[in-house]
Amino acid sequence: MEFLSAHWLDITTTALGLAYILLEYKASVWMWVVGFVMQSLGIVLYYQKGLYADCGMEFYYLAMTVYGFIAWMRHKQKAKDLPIRHMPKRMVLIWMGVAAAVWAAIYFLLSRLTNSTVPVLDAFTTSLSIVGIWALARKYLEQWFVWIVVDIVTCALYFYKDIPFKASLYALYVVIAVFGYLKWRKMMGNT
Repeated sequence: MEFLSAHWLDITTTALGLAYILLEYKASVWMWVVGFVMQSLGIVLYYQKGLYADCGMEFYYLAMTVYGFIAWMRHKQKAKDLPIRHMPKRMVLIWMGVAAAVWAAIYFLLSRLTNSTVPVLDAFTTSLSIVGIWALARKYLEQWFVWIVVDIVTCALYFYKDIPFKASLYALYVVIAVFGYLKWRKMMGNT
């Protein structure tokens, strides 16, 4: 019982995370609603565990969740879904540069202003996640590649930080992301 009370936030956000990724896999607009609740609770969890970049990223996720929900619903109101598409090639280098710059900035802040024990990895997953959620909101197929990398690194990081349920969820996310990419690619080909 003590274990459950110590890990209730981890368990709850994990359950919400599983619902979220399954809705993302199906390209369902309802993932944004589930994501909003999950991210709100994630702010508290990550702060408690000293994952300050992840905590701060949740605020960005909340804003992107609202943006993604509006963008996807706008297309639904026109009686068609936002199409799954490729990220324009000109955007790939720009977003790689943005991710690198954000990684460096977050690392600098974490290493200088916090007691973070994992500033490199916390900054890395946060910077890639910023790009990933933006690409998801735009419904770019390549967002799955970003999430595969983020999920692998986050899985290891969360086991290290004693967030076992979320760590296990991220291990599952890797598998789902591979299948999600294949499903979205097939859905893209059918439009």
